[in-house]
Order: sequence, then structure tokens, then C-alpha cells
Amino acid sequence: MFNIVLAIHLVIAFILIVLVLLQHGKGADAGANFGGGSSQSVFGGGGSSGFLLKVTSVVAVVFFITSLSLAYMGAKQSQGSDSVVDTEETPAQTSKDEGPNVPVVPN
Repeated sequence: MFNIVLAIHLVIAFILIVLVLLQHGKGADAGANFGGGSSQSVFGGGGSSGFLLKVTSVVAVVFFITSLSLAYMGAKQSQGSDSVVDTEETPAQTSKDEGPNVPVVPN
């Protein structure tokens, strides 16, 4: 389930980036006044802002819902797992044939 929501989240993130880049900035009309290009867009002369704004809002809401659900599922998965730090290691058993633990000093 986590992987499915993660895949949907990544697709929604890509769509959200594209939608934001398609929108006009607040200063886009000022550039057209100084000869910066035509003021017509792909969606017609003046009507892309309403449509793109609504679609971007819906996609943003879906993005936040998937973000919260991924955080919830990730927290739920981590509750059942044990920490590596909490486990204690048992010291290795030494055999009695080895003798005392004396450091070897070179001559």
C-alpha cells in the first residue's frame, strides 16, 4: 500500500510542478507592454488563469493528502520495528586453551 501511495505522490508532484510552471506570473503583463512577446497564450487571450488555478488547487490538495498519508503509514511501520542501537551484543566466548590475555610486545 505504501508503494502505491508513493507512486501516486510522485506523479502528483510532477503534475503540480508542470502546472505551476504553466501559469503566468504577476509581472507577465508588464513584459508584454514593453515588446517582450505576444500576450496570447495557449489557452486563449485571457482565460487560462481561472482553469489553471482550479486544477492547481485540486492537485495541491491531493498532494497534501498523499503527503499526510505517507507520513502516517511511515510512522505506523516504524512502531513495529526494533532499533539497532537497543540490541545488546553478547561478548564472544574465549576458549580456555588460549591462555591469558597478555599484549604481545615486540623485542
